Amino acid sequence: MARFTLPRDLYHGKGSLEALKTFTGKKAMVCVGGGSMKKFGFLDRAVSYLEEAGMEVKLFEGIEPDPSVETVMAGAEAMLAFEPDWIIAIGGGSPIDAAKAMWIKYEYPKIKFKDMCKVFGIPPLRRKARFCAISSTSGTATEVTAFSIITDYSKGIKYPIADFEITPDVAIVDPELAETMPKKLVAHTGMDAMTHAVEAYVSTANCDYTDPLALHSIKMIQSDLVDSYNGDMAARDRMHNAQCLAGMAFSNALLGIVHSMAHKTGAAFDDYGAHIIHGAANAMYLPKVIAFNAKNLTARKRYAKIADEMSLTNKSASDSEKVKALIAYLRKMNDDLNIPHCIKNYGADSYPCEKGFVPEEVFLERLHDIAVNAIGDACTGSNPRRPKVEEMEKLLKCCYYDTEVDF
Repeated sequence: MARFTLPRDLYHGKGSLEALKTFTGKKAMVCVGGGSMKKFGFLDRAVSYLEEAGMEVKLFEGIEPDPSVETVMAGAEAMLAFEPDWIIAIGGGSPIDAAKAMWIKYEYPKIKFKDMCKVFGIPPLRRKARFCAISSTSGTATEVTAFSIITDYSKGIKYPIADFEITPDVAIVDPELAETMPKKLVAHTGMDAMTHAVEAYVSTANCDYTDPLALHSIKMIQSDLVDSYNGDMAARDRMHNAQCLAGMAFSNALLGIVHSMAHKTGAAFDDYGAHIIHGAANAMYLPKVIAFNAKNLTARKRYAKIADEMSLTNKSASDSEKVKALIAYLRKMNDDLNIPHCIKNYGADSYPCEKGFVPEEVFLERLHDIAVNAIGDACTGSNPRRPKVEEMEKLLKCCYYDTEVDF
């Protein structure tokens, strides 16, 4: 038996933020990040709509990118003091992910973070509050997913929380919010969405319900991501829908080792000022993982199907040729989005990054532990080819040096 779960309601299209006016409740805690939602007026509008619905509203502001365990605990304490019956998260993936984890701790104050990370092991929620997610970026799709990513900076590891209990009750996908994204964020979130769709399609948990969502979102991203990056707002509006469809797919089909590797490398070099942004990590790793997974016959046929849907080769081409065409296309897309092909070049002069790049000796020193952690990541179990630790080390080296995958 399998399960397919999405939010009870999804409001989409321009002006859908106004759906907040229809909510019924007494108190709403609004969780938000660093200031863009306030700067562009969306936070004030959300609060106004909730107040129009008759609710008392309290803000929890300043949720950082890649939210920490400490932020989650602080937010849960604020919720315990305020006692909201609605939790509203507005912004990118970080405030929404953080608010999901806060929600668990709010409903179960004695739960430990390590227990929150047990895959599909969260106790029933909605005994105190319901949850609404309002996305401002076009990539994470956390507004429709059963996932939250929280970083333990003391260990330099991102932990995925996975459970259908944290699927939001309501998702608001208003493209007006996405139109405010800076160019680099468009690139990173867009490739995150592409990775979601591709991994969902080849996942061992794919099914008839997830495949159409994954394939359609891939074609939409192919059509619109680069144009969105270059300032086409109609394309950016369509990307907001595309990433949401990818989220619906992967929330139910799960992911693979692109995400396992991104989770375990993202904060692994923070002490060297080299934080690898999640979407950029996915973009760099996806072509390498496709080459690795394509050794599996079932995965190879599925990648070939993606290439067919994208019209990358003649239908008469071999599956191997189609996989090569897909890899080449994704690498070209990275070029068009100014995303490097490997960790070694991340933050180099060809790819400006104020935090610097990952030193080779540090990467090699930490390689084994990163590989072990990636193998243990929640996303690894649904990857079509299960790597051994030594294979994961080789794969990570390919992602560092941009060398060919041949094992």
